[in-house]
Amino acid sequence: MARTQKDKGSAPTPDDGAAAAKPAPRRRAAEPSAAADAVEAPAKKTSPARARVRKPVPKPATSASTGPLPVAAPTLDPEVARGERAARRHGLRNMSEIRHYFRTNRTPIFFVGASAFNLLGLDRWVRGFSYITYYDSWQGAHPRVFSPIHKPYIEFSSGEEINNWLLRHHEVRAHIARLTPAGERPRIAMVFFDEETESICEELGYELILPPASLREHLDSKMVTTRIAESVGVPSVPNVITTVSSFEDLQEQAEKAGLGSDLVVQTAYGDSGKTTYFITDAPSFAKNRDDIVGHELKVMKRINNRPIAVEAVLTRHGTIVGPFMTEITGHKELTPYRGGWAGNEMFPDVLDDATRRAATRLVRTLGDRLGAEGYRGFFEVDVLLDTDTGDIYLGELNPRISGASAITNVTAGAYADVPLFVFHLLEYAGVEFDLDVDEINDRWEELAAADQWSHMIIKHTDPSVEHIDVAPPTGRYVLDAYGRLAFSQGDLDWHLLGSESESFFLRIYGPGDYRWKGADLGILVTKGRLQTPTGRLSIRAKHLIESVRAMYAATPLPPAVEIDEHEREQIGTEPTP
Repeated sequence: MARTQKDKGSAPTPDDGAAAAKPAPRRRAAEPSAAADAVEAPAKKTSPARARVRKPVPKPATSASTGPLPVAAPTLDPEVARGERAARRHGLRNMSEIRHYFRTNRTPIFFVGASAFNLLGLDRWVRGFSYITYYDSWQGAHPRVFSPIHKPYIEFSSGEEINNWLLRHHEVRAHIARLTPAGERPRIAMVFFDEETESICEELGYELILPPASLREHLDSKMVTTRIAESVGVPSVPNVITTVSSFEDLQEQAEKAGLGSDLVVQTAYGDSGKTTYFITDAPSFAKNRDDIVGHELKVMKRINNRPIAVEAVLTRHGTIVGPFMTEITGHKELTPYRGGWAGNEMFPDVLDDATRRAATRLVRTLGDRLGAEGYRGFFEVDVLLDTDTGDIYLGELNPRISGASAITNVTAGAYADVPLFVFHLLEYAGVEFDLDVDEINDRWEELAAADQWSHMIIKHTDPSVEHIDVAPPTGRYVLDAYGRLAFSQGDLDWHLLGSESESFFLRIYGPGDYRWKGADLGILVTKGRLQTPTGRLSIRAKHLIESVRAMYAATPLPPAVEIDEHEREQIGTEPTP
């Protein structure tokens, strides 16, 4: 039976915790989230407690005459931009003018995050779009990815902390200044941000092109989302929002609400399935008692379902809905978390025509209602299809860029018009535009029948903590004559993959880093499906996962060893790929 629901990309503590800058404690490190989201991959970074060591800072490429070589970066042509701006006498009237506007864009736009995964490849459509990351998966080879060289030891506990650290970093500020023409205000997008991020951007003169952090936090609550959806007739799985004091109390309230004894319990905030609990009896309740008792809960009837993900953008003209995707969740080969999100699949038969129309109406209704809350721009919705009744339910809302964007941006609709996220950029561009939202949604529904894409977040599933000695590089991989997965060439993104025999692997953790239970090793993107019609990983998917894991070599860590501060300074900084 498929899981009933899960958390993806939400932001509980410690993911929304305060920034930390301290020596590693004598405990195992916090587990990073995918969320991609969130999935940003990973959502947080910290050194494993048992390691007590850090990798030396890698030496940057240098020139004998000039010293460190600058990272290649996109350039802007002021003359072209000035000419385009002077020629415009009206708002953007059609898709052709929108494409032209972004191909001649003058204002630099930076995606800031732990990795470039979520919006990788968007620079193909948007001039001046680039990435600022903590992890450099290409080791300096991507011309639009900038990662600071100087990374002193900091123990991060959330994606917000990583982003705030990056924005304050002197190398990052110099990089942004170097790419920003006089008179322009750089624009910043990211997955994880908070009020501190807003304060940093305001002080530095950056424009954060996202809804307010306070609104996002408000909408992140599953309880708030459920109530907002119900107010406009968007149904959730039969549920009751309550608090419980014991298993008997939970049973009594569930029975009164007609939910049965097989229950799914969620707290308000969560990440990658870590706060979704499947309760069937007293032992399963006791196992999670501390996380359940005394907290506001959404208690749901457990249904047989197919989890479906869809991204959308709320514009001033209405909600534009992206392609529907199935979710890859809870497979032990990918994630140690039951119900944990680990990727998506997009293919023509995700939903039949009638169900797709119903799901689109649900997402558009919810999106338009979010406008009344003051929200605008990009968001992701998890839809649950009851396989017994055919009913469509709201699963949860993620008011942010999500991990599903990776394949949303390579659809036929994206190439016929523009990627979905470009509509978010358009909403924040400060220009007048006109969109026929109904026409766009109808056309994208038809074009969705031509696409088949999948991606998987590959986590370390073993409880061991190990030092990574060898790791596969980022790039394109192919199946050779013997059916083995082999590195083909370095590549910037997955947009040029042409068949199921090719894959793109984005490495997160590399040689010198540490892996522990839940650590994101990397992300694999490919054409075609990776799950069977019954929701199991296909033989092809298992072969790809095993092949990637086999390319890693790691050394188990010995018991924790005390290292004084002098030794720590000699060892170097926190490991980074």
